[in-house]
This record gives sequence, C-alpha cells and structure tokens, in this order.
Amino acid sequence: MKKDYYEILGVSRDASSDEIKKKYRKLALKYHPDKNKSPEAEEKFKEISEAYAVLSDDEKRKLYDTYGHEGIDSRFSREDIFSGVNFGDIFSEGFGDFFDFIFGGGGVGRKGRRPRRGSDLRFDLKITLEEAFKGGEKLVSFSKLETCEVCGGTGAEKGLKKQCPKCRGSGNISFTRQTLFGVVSQYATCPSCKGSGEIITNPCKSCNGSGRVQVRRKLKVKIPAGIEDMARLRIEGEGEPGEAGAHHGDLYVVVHIKPHEFFRREGNDILCDIYITFSQAALGDEIEVPALDRKAKLKIHPSTQTHTVFKLKGEGMPYLNSSRRGNLYVRVIVKTPEKITHEMRAIFEKMAEQEKKVSEGLFEKIAKGVKGHSRIF
Repeated sequence: MKKDYYEILGVSRDASSDEIKKKYRKLALKYHPDKNKSPEAEEKFKEISEAYAVLSDDEKRKLYDTYGHEGIDSRFSREDIFSGVNFGDIFSEGFGDFFDFIFGGGGVGRKGRRPRRGSDLRFDLKITLEEAFKGGEKLVSFSKLETCEVCGGTGAEKGLKKQCPKCRGSGNISFTRQTLFGVVSQYATCPSCKGSGEIITNPCKSCNGSGRVQVRRKLKVKIPAGIEDMARLRIEGEGEPGEAGAHHGDLYVVVHIKPHEFFRREGNDILCDIYITFSQAALGDEIEVPALDRKAKLKIHPSTQTHTVFKLKGEGMPYLNSSRRGNLYVRVIVKTPEKITHEMRAIFEKMAEQEKKVSEGLFEKIAKGVKGHSRIF
C-alpha cells in the first residue's frame, strides 16, 4: 500500500506550494544518489520526488486530495506524473539527469515522451430515493472527444506525418549545463512536435488536425441497490481517447439522490413522520405506514406521547451487495384537531375535569409532604 504523499514530505495537508518546495529541496539534497551512497537513498529519493511531482501540481494535487492514489494512478502513467515539473527551478546548482534515477538507465528523455492516456470524464446523475432502493439501469447521454475516423487519430490528411526536423524524430532536444557535479547532459520535450517526433504538414479537414472529434455517447449504467448519495461509479474506458493509441480514460458517474417528500435517509436507515389523533395516542391503535417497497404495520401503544419514535426493523435501505437492510424509524406526532364538534367538545370538557381533579390531588399530596418535612434554615 502506497504511503501518503504528505507524510512522505512531512508537510500538512494545507501546506503552501512554497512550504512543499522547501521541504522537498531539503529532503532531495539529503537523499540524492549523487551525494548519498547508502543503499536505500535512491529509493527514498524516488519516493520524495514522486510526492513532490504530485503535490506541486495544482491539478494533480486536487485529484489526489479528492480520490487519493487511485485518482493519480488511474489517470497518469509513471512518466506523466513528472511531466511539467520543473526540478531545475528547485536546484539552481543542478543534479545529474533527474530521470535517470526515477526511471532507470538512459532516462525518459532519450526515449521520447510516452503517449498519455485519455482524460477521465465526469457525469452527474440524479436519481430518486426509490431508484436508489431498487437499483437497476439508467441511460446516460454525454458529449466526449473520440478518435477521428478519417485520419485514424493522427491529425494529418490521409494519416501521413513527417519527421520533426528539430528533434529528428526523437521527440526530445538535448542540452548540457554546468552543475555542482560537473557538466551533465539533460533532455527536454521538443517544443515543435511536443514529444511525438512527428509534425503535421497537411491537417485533417475532419478534425482540423487535432485527431479527435466531438461525439454524443449513450450508455446504460448499472445502479446497485442501496447506493449512497455522491457515490462514484467507474465505467472503464469510456473517457476520452489517449494520445497515439494510448488507453482511453474512464467515465466516473457521480450519483445524486434527490430529496424525498416524505422520507429522510441516514446511512441505511429511513426516517419519517406520521400524524396520529388524540384518541389513537391515548387508546392505542394499529396503523399502516408507507415503507419504500410496501405498506408496513405499526402498533401504537396506549398513552403514546407526541414525538415518540418507533423502529420497524429491516424496512430501510438495502446494504450494498447484501441481503441486509437498515431500519425504518417512524416518529409519531399527535395532531390537534382543527375543528371541534359539539360531541367532541363535551368529551374534552369531561376529560379536562378529570385532569383537573388529578392535578389538584397531586398538588395536595405535594403540599402535605412539604408541610410535614418543613425546616428552618
């Protein structure tokens, strides 16, 4: 299991870019294999360099903070993680070819930049609580870039390209610089061909030389029963195409469950309010309450107070990939009648007289008790 990038560099999760850069420089000077000959130094240097490459890039850092290592590994190859990171900005003295230590002999620069996998896409899907309860399939429609069929993704008319004259097809340009350890050769992506080693002289008219066209895609997404709000469903290979035949990215469907007019959800439990009458609260009753898939029986005990909560076991949301279900919690609210008939008034007046007698008797008992145990302070 990979270690946390923030822990590797020894910085907090809200550390600024400058703090991350300073910490990395300190650790890199300590563990760089040109200076530290211990067996574990090279591996440690690779570890801190990967952490810095991610946390120093705003886009990569945001992905890591949101999705962890999965967000980085699913989108970037090992070489792509270091793409665009200016290590020379950190070490004005310079080290040897940085990528020699990260990727092994020769360095990635000499081989040219590897084609990058396609970008991941996000689709926000709204479903009802009932759909989340039952699960099933939902049809989603979204726009995405796809490889141009006319040029096969090359971006060139008839699929033809020419060798880049600046880098002579290598995809990189080399230069030397004086460093703390002497003169070293370093490599950078060719600015003319952007590392592909080829240039387009006659752009494809269908895609205007980009190698990609905008298309509308429809597909069915399987919703598991019991899915939670903001859950992410990964559809592999349904993202945008990669460069030069590299893998497609993935589609992430983010599920949003609409508010329900009657139920509230807490984890796998469902909560609701039910109104009952004075007589039901006083005498008790058996009533039907709506659950998500049927009508459930609820026994109201005599002398039930308003806001009493009853539990109906196993009437809540299903657990993912399980036959278990949460509970339904019903809160009863005793409703005061808005209109009172003559018969009802007579009954309530009689009840009021009885309640008054009970209250007076209780008061007299309390008063006698106080009088019998009085004391002077």
